[in-house]
Amino acid sequence: MADESTQSIVVDAPADAIMAVIADFEAYPEWAGAVKQSEVLSRDAQGRGQEVTFTLDAGVFKDVYTLAYTWAEDGLAVDWTLVKGQMQRSQKGRYALREEGGRTTVTYTLSVQLMVPMIGLFRRKAEKVIMDTALKELKRRVEAL
Repeated sequence: MADESTQSIVVDAPADAIMAVIADFEAYPEWAGAVKQSEVLSRDAQGRGQEVTFTLDAGVFKDVYTLAYTWAEDGLAVDWTLVKGQMQRSQKGRYALREEGGRTTVTYTLSVQLMVPMIGLFRRKAEKVIMDTALKELKRRVEAL
């Protein structure tokens, strides 16, 4: 991924519990503040979402977009790319998990390009805010379960 941002957080839970929350797209509106609606359009052989549409309202940024997911066989990573969006030209992302002693480091990598041109510095700052919020909300959700 060119021009990407990366951030990590440590979650007090095993990797499979974290991946279960990540894969439960229908529940995102319950815990991911900006996600107002999510719909799984297709699933893989294991029942995990392959194509998912999200309705996002993050204040100044609103979008309806569809992502295609690829799940790692070892259950420790998931990658996604933008299929279509109203405000985004492209999106590539990845959650990678590394478990150690019942705690798991979750690394989130993200690259987003909007339809409207944006200076790289501002885009990376926006990506970092998105990732920081997403990781904190994921940690809160997993540790509450």
